[in-house]
Amino acid sequence: MKVSIGQDSHRIDNSHKEKKLLLGGIEFQEDYCLSANSDGDVVLHAITNAISGITCKNILGKVADDMCKNGITNSEEYLKEALKDLEEKIVHVSIAIECKAPKISPRIEEMRSNIARILKIKENCVGITATTGEGLTEFGKGNGVSVFVCLTVD
Repeated sequence: MKVSIGQDSHRIDNSHKEKKLLLGGIEFQEDYCLSANSDGDVVLHAITNAISGITCKNILGKVADDMCKNGITNSEEYLKEALKDLEEKIVHVSIAIECKAPKISPRIEEMRSNIARILKIKENCVGITATTGEGLTEFGKGNGVSVFVCLTVD
């Protein structure tokens, strides 16, 4: 059994009104997105980083940058690239999201379902929590979204 932590964060971007806010592969109806070369899905990025912690092959960075240069900006594709090197079976993924907005709780079940589909695991193996952190950080103040992931494989 192995356990890995993945993290990622992105700033709120109000300048690209045509770009959608995606979290866990689910589109949120906000008037902003997250600053990134890709679609900025910080949840899928953190999961990708957690998988990289197991496989020891970093995807976010050069691999994802090259994919981006070739027009692949969908974060699900980066996650699928990371999964190619994962030999172990995913047992559980726990996702902790910190932000002031959007409101995460009403969309948790959709996110769990989509993440389970991508990872090819049962929905009850995907846990998601959300907090504003009492507004103590830039994320809780509404300036971005931060995600920590704990991944367990066997």
